[in-house]
Amino acid sequence: MEKYQEVERSIIKKYRKSIWSNFVKAVKEYYLINENDSIMVCISGGKDSFLMAKCIQEIKRHGKINFEAKYVVMNPGYSEHNKELIIQNAKELNIPIEMFESDIFNVVTNIESKSPCYLCARMRRGYLYNKAQELGCNKIALGHHFDDVIETSLLSMFYGAEVKTMLPKLHSENFKGLELIRPLYLVKEKDIISWAKSNELKFLNCACKFTEEHYEEYDGTSKRKEMKELIGYMRKMNPNIDHNLFTSLANINMDAILGYRKDGILHSFLEEYDKE
Repeated sequence: MEKYQEVERSIIKKYRKSIWSNFVKAVKEYYLINENDSIMVCISGGKDSFLMAKCIQEIKRHGKINFEAKYVVMNPGYSEHNKELIIQNAKELNIPIEMFESDIFNVVTNIESKSPCYLCARMRRGYLYNKAQELGCNKIALGHHFDDVIETSLLSMFYGAEVKTMLPKLHSENFKGLELIRPLYLVKEKDIISWAKSNELKFLNCACKFTEEHYEEYDGTSKRKEMKELIGYMRKMNPNIDHNLFTSLANINMDAILGYRKDGILHSFLEEYDKE
């Protein structure tokens, strides 16, 4: 049995409950993949995006939905070593990637910015949407997972002073006709890590030149890492804390909140308070 076949088997068998079932559940529950979709599957080189690619291959092969998938890697300026690692992983996992170049790392490194990671992410998104349009795709798939959703929600509350989360899909505001989907939305990071280790797979982490050059400044101090550590601490007291946080995002009691914003307009509970 080839290595990629062993990996595929592990997703369907060993990780059926923790990965495959949650992947399929997200696809069905949020209508992420529909008939005749053309999806650009974005592979960054990390464990999440490679797992997503394999899951999409599996559902395309064994599912009942007829859709097209194109596996794309954007090279933002990886070192030759990291670039070769991505190519080798794609070959080993039997994923037919197309790689295109960009100069994002160089641009971010040369710009004075207090939020280089945010700037990098914004630039990546623009390049990916442009590439998707070039390929004639109507959707782009990103490898964000369950933990990303919770961490993003806490970041919004603690540092953005608003209740806001990462949605399983959304329409692009600047690229008409394009939709972003997150097929790993219900898959936990610990299970992705377990899957990678079990199959003896080594993936890129960040590989960002800016982070490498400013290691002391950025290592261990990111706000997202703060949220990850906080959730890890809270799990020790309540193993269901992550599920409760996630469920609360779809269970907001509108009768017991101070206010909400809809279509850019802020509403207060006082608007309805004396109407009885």
